[in-house]
Amino acid sequence: MEDSYVTDTSVIIEKAVSKLIKENEINGRIIIPRAVIAELEHQANLGKEIGYLGLEEIQELQKLKKESKIELEFLGQRPTPIQIKYAKLGGEVDALIRDIAYNEGAMLITADRIQSETAKALGLEVKFIELKIDYKKIGLEKFFDNETMSVHLKEDCIPKAKKGKPGDWSLVEVGDKKLTQKEISDLAKEAVEKSNIDPKSFVEISRKGSTIVQYKNLRIVITKPPVSDGWEITVVKPLKHLNLEDYNLPKEIYERIKTKARGIIIAGETGSGKSTISQAIAESYAKDGKITKTVESPRDLQLSDEITQYSKNFTTPEEIHDILFLSRPDNLIFDEIRDTPDFKLYIDLRLAGSNCLGVLHGASPIDAVQRFISRIDTGMIPSVLDTVMFIEKGAVAKVLTLAMVVKVPTGMQEADLSRPIVEVKDFLTNKLEYEIYSYGEQTVVVPIGPSKESPVKKLAKKKIEEEFRRYSDNFKVEVVSEQSANVYVPEHEIAKIIGKQGQTIDAIESKIGIHLDIKELEEEKSKEESMSYDIKDTGKYILFFISEEDKEVDVLINNQFLISAKSSKKGEIKIKKKSKLGQALFKALNSKQRIELKG
Repeated sequence: MEDSYVTDTSVIIEKAVSKLIKENEINGRIIIPRAVIAELEHQANLGKEIGYLGLEEIQELQKLKKESKIELEFLGQRPTPIQIKYAKLGGEVDALIRDIAYNEGAMLITADRIQSETAKALGLEVKFIELKIDYKKIGLEKFFDNETMSVHLKEDCIPKAKKGKPGDWSLVEVGDKKLTQKEISDLAKEAVEKSNIDPKSFVEISRKGSTIVQYKNLRIVITKPPVSDGWEITVVKPLKHLNLEDYNLPKEIYERIKTKARGIIIAGETGSGKSTISQAIAESYAKDGKITKTVESPRDLQLSDEITQYSKNFTTPEEIHDILFLSRPDNLIFDEIRDTPDFKLYIDLRLAGSNCLGVLHGASPIDAVQRFISRIDTGMIPSVLDTVMFIEKGAVAKVLTLAMVVKVPTGMQEADLSRPIVEVKDFLTNKLEYEIYSYGEQTVVVPIGPSKESPVKKLAKKKIEEEFRRYSDNFKVEVVSEQSANVYVPEHEIAKIIGKQGQTIDAIESKIGIHLDIKELEEEKSKEESMSYDIKDTGKYILFFISEEDKEVDVLINNQFLISAKSSKKGEIKIKKKSKLGQALFKALNSKQRIELKG
């Protein structure tokens, strides 16, 4: 009687059965449960590479059957959709496979240790396949050399690579012919297959249309239709590991990172070297005897074994939250902070007293701070975030520190305008660069520095204009000082704006925090001269072209004030056509009314 073997999903995915047959380790009757076919079909329908790998193995077994090397049968019932969906959690599909092995008196072949031990407990004969690591390089590695940062492959395109270093790289071709869809899909399948065998590698994310693999030190992003317009693979490889000492940081910054900073954000543009320095800081913490852990998505930081790396993709934010709060690491590296749940986790950990370092994208240092403003009360920001390190071309370009004070905002003078303010300073020079505080109902970030017009004046003018649009369509604001402004309105609207016994204007002044003088609009207009201009209707905007840049002008229709605006550096004034003002201008243009610019 010939030997019979039942295969489970694990050995089919790893293509181990055909290899055993070709090496003459098994022969005879191969039984594939229909539950295995259903599970592979389900994975393939989800667009996951492991489903396709398994179906390819079954096609290979069909070839071996035609060559009369084996007998091949499909037995058992097809599992229900619920059984397939919860195959890993409930083990229902594995149970169906074991039942077939028992009923057929066959040996079960598996690469799943739990399945192996369960089958042995039930008295089944088991052949457990210990997957061996293949140390040969995968096909994607042939595109790399010592200067390659990343490789970019797309079907019907010549392979390209970024070579150089962060902030100083060039995109070059690394092949002489265009890759076909099959060539790219074969490279993708090989990467997924090898990552399932190598204990240092794993499939981080597997979705319909996209797969992210961490194969050793390569981060491999695979996309295909319908997510992308064709098969594409992007592979990123760290060029070298740096120690914190290699950055030659000023002593003050080095000491702050090591001993004083509790809430650090590392910001920078894509490819600037943010992850590289965060790795160096993490290793520095670990060398100092600190329990250091990371939260990543995907896990692509190259760190020593002493540092535990958690993946957001294999758990929920709540589970990560519980793990970190209960394990209490000395230092946490969060690479990278993207959405609101990420910000919430970082904020919760900081407020609980954890030392956190977060990585996020930002075009400038202050961008990192602004991304926290909508997610936390302004007064809490320094408790969460005390240091911002901006990375540019692989180096620390700027360090900002944050602290809370109570004072009068820069540019204001009256003591009753004092309020809590977050001061953002350059760490090395101690120069005040920004102030963050509540102004009316808004939280504002005000740059501090020399300018033609005080930032407080600019802010005050904007706020007054916003407020007066509720009362009039025809007004002009002139900020006299940080404490007072003139507002010009038509004569017939003055009484309404002042209100009974001055109640309305008092309420406006209290809300804005500036004294307002209401004056008649026409008196102001008489002092201005008409300007020459060109006008153009682009369909979306109405554009005025004047000969001066940064020029404050008033737009009038039939001598009636419409709006005050400032020209751009190109001498343009742009008004949205769909806006109320734009509609008034469009109507005036069509009816050939008199349109004037005065300034």
